[in-house]
Amino acid sequence: MSTSVLVTGGSIAGPAAAWALRRAGFSPVLLERAPAPRTAGQNIDIRDAGRDVIDAMGLREAVRARRTGEVGTRFLDRTGRVYASFPAQEGRDGPTAEIEILRGDLSELLTSLTDGEVPRRYGDHVTAVQQDADGVEVTLAGGGRERYDLMVVAEGRRSRTRRLVFGDATGGRDLGEYIAYGTIDRSAADDDWWRWLTATGSRMVSMRPDNQGTIRANLAFFTRPLGLENLGFEAQMAVLRAAFADVGWETPRVLDGFAARPEEFYFERFEQVRLPSYSRGRVVLLGDAAWASGPSGMGTSLALVGAWVLGAELARSYRSDGPATAFAAYERLMRPYAEKVQNFPPGVPRIMFPRSRPGLRVLEAGHRFAALPPVRNLVERAFLSKSGAMPALPQWP
Repeated sequence: MSTSVLVTGGSIAGPAAAWALRRAGFSPVLLERAPAPRTAGQNIDIRDAGRDVIDAMGLREAVRARRTGEVGTRFLDRTGRVYASFPAQEGRDGPTAEIEILRGDLSELLTSLTDGEVPRRYGDHVTAVQQDADGVEVTLAGGGRERYDLMVVAEGRRSRTRRLVFGDATGGRDLGEYIAYGTIDRSAADDDWWRWLTATGSRMVSMRPDNQGTIRANLAFFTRPLGLENLGFEAQMAVLRAAFADVGWETPRVLDGFAARPEEFYFERFEQVRLPSYSRGRVVLLGDAAWASGPSGMGTSLALVGAWVLGAELARSYRSDGPATAFAAYERLMRPYAEKVQNFPPGVPRIMFPRSRPGLRVLEAGHRFAALPPVRNLVERAFLSKSGAMPALPQWP
């Protein structure tokens, strides 16, 4: 009889895990809280070993065909003038990675890998979890009670399902940053560069191209925790309009664009997730639920690699030794990789959000210096590359 696995979370980590588990001979079921597949989302990067997983999945060409078309990153001063540029380069990952894709596009491609093989259920979620030596019993918001051999929690950094299993064991690190994401109309003046403007008062405005004829924008600001992520849409928009009232450039356009598309608006506090263990009994965590890293550009790659490693280790030892051995091997490989990503250089991200005009001039000088061709390669290796902690993906038995 095949081993049943409940996978919660239908964004990136969940569909990747469903593919890996099915490949390993398990019988996963994918459960997503949203009532339908989520097609919205921002630009995400596939870097480092994440590219190897995409290749192994047979998605290389499909992913490349859906790239956003972003040609590089430009930093702008308060007048909107470009003062530093980092062009994208084939085979290299700078601020703009070689592979930039919309979150919804990648999720759709990953989900399509298991069409007809993995049941997918939307509009329901887990409200209670009970374990014993042989399995996991879950209670669902829809009223059902179901039993599985294993459970994979592949949700976001604020995962409610993780809390049901791990309680208050979750630690973290507050990174001091609020960020709002949304989609706005593209204008004739927009190009295919990622444009980034930093303003005094610890604020940032960014606009990125996509492959759907719109622009993905975000507004970020650095301040103490205020609980703003728990407010409703109108209240969050009021906060943003007040916080960015004097920034200028394209900021009013971004704010109005957010207001026009509330269904694609998302507001969050950047926090890292740090846990003493990625598993408890027959339940294991994957993706941001296990190791949310913050603004590293590596979240998607960590999710893809984690799904691969988890599938490989379960295929290797579950049937002979049960889940404990496989989960321990998964954590031995993934924890150093995730923790390397989480360990930002000293002062990051605070130094990216200067309060004063002199602080902003220092940041701009740093960008100009880093953009010099002889320096750029060194900077990208030191600050953006996370290779080395995962020297090679584990082979499947």
